[in-house]
Amino acid sequence: MRYPHLFAPITLNRLTLRNRVVSTAHAEVYAEPGGLPGERYIRYYEEKAKGGLGLAICGGSSPVSADSPQGWWKSVNLATDRVIDPLALLAETMHKHGARIMIQATHMGRRNSYYGEHWPHLVSPSGIREPVHRGNAKAIEREEIRRIVADFASAARRVQRAGMDGIEISAAHQQLIDQFWSPRTNFRSDEYGGSLPNRMRFGIEVLTAVREAVGEDFCVGLRMCGDEFHEDGLSHQVLQEIAAAMSGSGLIDYLSVVGSGADTHNTLANCMPPMALPPEPFVHLAAGIKSVSSVPVMHAQSIRDPVQAERILASGLVDMVGMTRAHIADPHFMIKVRDGREDQIRQCVGANYCIDRQYHGQDVLCIQNAATSRESTMPHVIVPSTGPVRRVVVVGAGPAGLEAARVARLRGHEVVLFERDDHVGGQVALAAKAPQREQMAGIVRWLDMETIRLGVDRRLGVAARVDTILDEQPDIVVLATGGQPNVGYPAWGVAEGLAVCARDVLAGRVEPGANVLVYDGISGHAGFGVADYLASRGSLVEIATPDVKIADDVGGTTFPVFYRRLYAQGMIPTPNVWLERVYAENGKIIAVLRNEYTEQLEERAVDLVVIENGIVPADELYWQLKARSRNLGQTDIDALYAARPQPCLSESLSTDEFLLFRVGDCVSMHNVHGALYDALRLVKDF
Repeated sequence: MRYPHLFAPITLNRLTLRNRVVSTAHAEVYAEPGGLPGERYIRYYEEKAKGGLGLAICGGSSPVSADSPQGWWKSVNLATDRVIDPLALLAETMHKHGARIMIQATHMGRRNSYYGEHWPHLVSPSGIREPVHRGNAKAIEREEIRRIVADFASAARRVQRAGMDGIEISAAHQQLIDQFWSPRTNFRSDEYGGSLPNRMRFGIEVLTAVREAVGEDFCVGLRMCGDEFHEDGLSHQVLQEIAAAMSGSGLIDYLSVVGSGADTHNTLANCMPPMALPPEPFVHLAAGIKSVSSVPVMHAQSIRDPVQAERILASGLVDMVGMTRAHIADPHFMIKVRDGREDQIRQCVGANYCIDRQYHGQDVLCIQNAATSRESTMPHVIVPSTGPVRRVVVVGAGPAGLEAARVARLRGHEVVLFERDDHVGGQVALAAKAPQREQMAGIVRWLDMETIRLGVDRRLGVAARVDTILDEQPDIVVLATGGQPNVGYPAWGVAEGLAVCARDVLAGRVEPGANVLVYDGISGHAGFGVADYLASRGSLVEIATPDVKIADDVGGTTFPVFYRRLYAQGMIPTPNVWLERVYAENGKIIAVLRNEYTEQLEERAVDLVVIENGIVPADELYWQLKARSRNLGQTDIDALYAARPQPCLSESLSTDEFLLFRVGDCVSMHNVHGALYDALRLVKDF
């Protein structure tokens, strides 16, 4: 076996895991009203179990008390007996496939928002507000401490009664236990403050109550930070002291170690490391904790491939590896490793679309796998069709076109893929040219490899025309022709060469200027990406946007990385302005900006104006083919949204008849995930 350490069993207390790979606790945002796991929740975890995972720890930040509300992440509510039966069904489902399942329990303390369910008065050791969640809290009283300790014990009993395999207590990410630990948030003068033993008292009381509630044989873990990265916070050395005390207490069976605190926007970005950070950036912190721990240590942060995981385990740095985002991208990760199909793993690229959605209060989705969390309606494994073999022509080899070609081929059809460029990738290939965004190319690299492996007839460097397509005598035509830059406003001067689109800059068709204005009308990744691209090549860059801040539509674990780049390179952020017009004067380009709130006009004299304003559909081919198609290019949205086959697929086609569909940006502007989902939910029924 190539990965002996990865597949070696391990026993925690009396719980034996079939391998060392864990899907660690994360907020899925799938729980149903009341904080109960439903079918979607169970199917999501079941797919990982079917895929060979050893252990899943579900329910990131699941509250044990009513005054630690679920908030926008809709986690599992461990504060009610109603959770027992749904958790029992989850446990039974996971065990059926040989995997183990635990759940994380916590009290968030100040790390929350008071508005919402119950409108509670949040509690923390010293009543200090948390920047990220804007949680204003009161100083916790002794009576409340006793109540919350009892709530932890009650939650543990519920988990045990449900037949779950264990419970993990969270003392990471600046939740209530580590709010007591940290001198940054604990200024108490009673027995819960001051010295380190006093600051650890609450955590010890919680673990003691949990252990008494579940007995000696039930697996209890503790998740903790390896370094808060604050001068006034918990250092690695102090956290080693805490780890030694906790692991030596006899109350826990393992430690799960993450790097970095999470109470500021900047430190939060470290906790789920995006592609801008190096692989496994905090494994040294976990290794430092392991050096003083008397129980096994788990670590999860940007461990994405089996070779990396095997090396970490073989080196003895930790005992178990968390590969959570890796399993969001491909829940069959372990089976593919076991079977020697590593090149078929859809590897996480660290785009953080999953966790960034969670911080917008949206359900966790994968940027490149549209089946994840949709297991009830979308297949991870495409099975061949039992119907007729069709000839499918796909036009465009961006994400939507590649996915359409891949799925159609797996369904057993003859597939021809046209792409006018001599390479695949579409807009993703350009996005990957931005600094620290190179790994975006991994999304299309996998699709590229799969379409080659499956034998799709790929016609790269061939611009499809109506006659080109019809010469193939298609039964189905899928257009994935993408879009063109939305820069057609005459006052912007693009037609006269006074301004350029971001795409031309990233493609290398425009040289960077010394003094550049980037106008970002979308506030997504693309605008900042081109600004970063220019600044890294020596341009003085001002980024203007009509939104309230630069990169306003970028998620909570990504925009801090952008801002690190922005300030380090001297970029000038100018929010709340619209690009009014662009004109030439005395050899300079003049950009006129209008303030959103005062209507005041300002001018910038620059060498280059770059506009990122999204795209408009490249739909010329659609309008040329529409009238010739049997279905007039229409997609039945009721069937599409219900994940049913298109009704027209059951109709017989006469000679020269074909069905026509559009997916992705050639319908309207979506993101990468939207393009892939468009293709999968349509083509899975061909």
